Amino acid sequence: MTAWARVVVARPKTVLAVAVLFALACGLFATGLAQKVSAAGYSDPGSESSAVDQWVHDQLGPQNPDIVAIYTAPEGQTLADIGPRVLDAIKKVDPALLDRPVESYWNSSRSQYMRSADGRSAVAVVFASGDENHRIAVYPEVAEALKVPGVETRMSGYSALAQTISDQSRHDLIVAESISIPLTALVLVLVFGGVVAASLPVIVGSLAVIGALGAVGIIAQFTEVSVFAMNVVSLLGLGLAIDYGLFVVSRFREELARGSSTEAAVARALDTAGRTVLFSAVLLMCAFAGTFVFPQAVLRSLGFGSIAAVGLAALLSITALPAALALLGPRIGKWSWRADAFERSEERAQRFWGRVVTAVMRRPGAVAIAVGALLLVLAAPLTGVRLGDIDHTALPAGNATRATVDELAARFPAANSGATVLVRESDGGAPTSTAVTTALRELGAVPGVKQVLQLDTKDNTAILHAVLTAPDRSPAAQEIVHDLRDVRIDGVTLEVGGQSAATADSVTAVLHNLPLMLIVMVLATLLMLGLAFRSLVLPLKAVIMAFLSLAATFGILTWIFDKGHLAGLLGVSVGPVSASMMVLIIAVVFGLSTDYEVFLLSRMVEAHEAGADTEEAVRTGTVQTARVITAAAALLVLITGAFTLSPLTPMRFLGLGMVIALIIDATLVRMLLVPALVKLMGPANWWTPFRPRQIAATVRENSTEAKVSVE
Repeated sequence: MTAWARVVVARPKTVLAVAVLFALACGLFATGLAQKVSAAGYSDPGSESSAVDQWVHDQLGPQNPDIVAIYTAPEGQTLADIGPRVLDAIKKVDPALLDRPVESYWNSSRSQYMRSADGRSAVAVVFASGDENHRIAVYPEVAEALKVPGVETRMSGYSALAQTISDQSRHDLIVAESISIPLTALVLVLVFGGVVAASLPVIVGSLAVIGALGAVGIIAQFTEVSVFAMNVVSLLGLGLAIDYGLFVVSRFREELARGSSTEAAVARALDTAGRTVLFSAVLLMCAFAGTFVFPQAVLRSLGFGSIAAVGLAALLSITALPAALALLGPRIGKWSWRADAFERSEERAQRFWGRVVTAVMRRPGAVAIAVGALLLVLAAPLTGVRLGDIDHTALPAGNATRATVDELAARFPAANSGATVLVRESDGGAPTSTAVTTALRELGAVPGVKQVLQLDTKDNTAILHAVLTAPDRSPAAQEIVHDLRDVRIDGVTLEVGGQSAATADSVTAVLHNLPLMLIVMVLATLLMLGLAFRSLVLPLKAVIMAFLSLAATFGILTWIFDKGHLAGLLGVSVGPVSASMMVLIIAVVFGLSTDYEVFLLSRMVEAHEAGADTEEAVRTGTVQTARVITAAAALLVLITGAFTLSPLTPMRFLGLGMVIALIIDATLVRMLLVPALVKLMGPANWWTPFRPRQIAATVRENSTEAKVSVE
C-alpha cells in the first residue's frame, strides 16, 4: 500500500480516469444481463432425483409438466362448449417450443384426471423442449398462446412459478435501489457534515455496482448464473463500496485534522484504512468462495455475484477514491453547513463512545457474560429449525400464481409433477409382478399419496407415478418424498424422482456441503487475520464472534419465519427456512462480521504497536472506530432493509436477516463484547510464535518511511 500510495499521489488524475473507465468498460457487458441470467438452477445434478428424471426422460419423454393451464367455463357454459376454443389456442403454441404435443382434457386419453370434480374446470399440460432455463424462458410465449378470450385461464407449473418469482425479483431490485440510494446519500451527508465528502462513497458504490453487473454478464456467458445474483450485486456492491468509502474518507479527514498535508493524508489513509479494506475484501471473497462447494447453480452464482461486487468495491475504494481525495484535498469539506461539522460530530461521538468503553473496561467480565448470554438466548430457537427451499409460498398470499398452484394440488393432483418411482430388483433383474404389486400397495399407503399408477416397464425397471396431495416442491410434498424413500421391500430397490424429490435433494445437498463451506471460510479467515494482526488469539476470537452473530441472527429468523412469531405483522409466509437464502446470509454475515472486526482490531493493533498497553489499545481502537462502524452498519441497514419491502418471502428473509445481523454485530458484538474480551485476555491477545517486537518495529519503520517519502 505504501508503494501504491506514491503512485496515487503522483498521478491522481490518471489513476482516477483509469479506474472509472475500467468500471464503465466492465459495465458494458451488463447489457442484456436480464436475458442472460437464469431463473432455474435449484436442483442438484448429481442427486437421485436428477438421475431418475433423466432416465425416465430418455425412456418415456418428460414426465414433469412445465406449464399447466386451468380453464374454467363461464357461467351457463360447459367444458364441452369451450372445448373448441381451447383446442384452437393449443394449436397456436409453436411446436418448436414443445417436447411433445400439448395434452389436455379435450384431447387426452387420461381426460378423467384432467377435470375438476364439479365439472366446471379442466387443464392442459405443456412439456416444453430444451434445458430447464429454456423451458422457463419460453413460458411467456406459451402462456400467451394458451389464453382463451372469454374463458378464465390461470397458469401453474414450475415454469410459471419460476418466471413469476424472477419477474418480481427484478422489479424489487429497482424499487430497492430507488429507495436506498437517496436515503444513503442523505445519511452520508449527515455523517460527513457536507455534500462533497458524502457524494464520493455513493459515486464509488454506483460504479462498483455497474462494474460488478458487467462482471456477472461476462461470467454468465460461460456458466449458469441465477437472477438472484443481480440482487446480491446491488446489495453488496453498493453497501460495501459505501462502507469502504466511509473508512477511507474518515481516515483521510482524520489525518487532515491532525495537520497532515493532502499527500501525507492520502498515503496514511491508504496505509491504514486502505490496507484494512484489502484484507476485508479478501476475507469476504474467501467467504463467498465457500459457495462453490455446492452443486446447485443458484448457490454458485450467488458466489460469483458476491465476489464480483466485493472485488469491484474494494478496487475502486483504493484507486478511484484516494485519487479523488488527492485532487480535492481540504476541499473535501466543501458545501458543509459548518466548516467544522465533521470534527464536531467526531468529537461528540468520541466522548459518547469513550464513556461506553470506560464502562466496559470497568467490568469487562460482567459485560462479556451478559452479552454472551443474551446472544445465546437469541440463538436458542435455532435448535429446532427446519430447512426447505423456495416454492410457491415465496410469493405473497393472494398472488395469482401462488393461488393457482394451491388450486392445482387440491383439484387436479394428477396434473402435478408428483413423484416418479423406479422399481428394480436388487440384483439388477426385472422386478416380478408380485414385487411391482407390493410396491404399488406399499407406496400407495404412504400418507399424502392419493394413488400410484404404473406407467410402463423399461430396461428391467418398472416406472411408477405417485400422485401427491401436496403442491410440488412444498414442505409437505418433501415430507411425502422422504416417506416414499423410507419404504422397504425385500429384494427390491426404489428410487424417487420428480420436482418435490429434486427440492428435497437440494436441501440435503446444502446440509451435506455446509460444513465444507464453513471450513473454507474459517481457514481463510484465520490465515488472513493472522497475517493482518500478527496474532493467533485475535483471529480465533474473530471467528467465534462471527459465529455468535450468526447464531443469534438465525435464532431470530427461525423464531419469525419458521415458528411464525410476528409473521402476520411482517407479511411473510411461515414455513421452513430457505436453505439457499441461509447459505447466502451465512456468507454475507460472516464476511461482514470479520469486516468490522478487521477495522476495529486494526486500530487496536495499531495503538498497541505504537506502545499502548492492552487497555489503552482497546480504548483507542474502540473510540476511533465506533462512529465509523456504527455509521457503516446504519448505511448497510438502509441498503439491505430496502429488500424487506419486497413481497417475496426469500427477499424479506434476506433483508431482515441482514438488518438483524448488522444491528447485533455493530452494537452488541463489536462495541461491547469484543472490547470486553480483549481487555480480559490482556497480553494473550498479542501472542505469536513469530518475533512480534521485530515485526512491530518493521511496521512502524515502514510507516514512517512512507510518510517521509510522500512529504
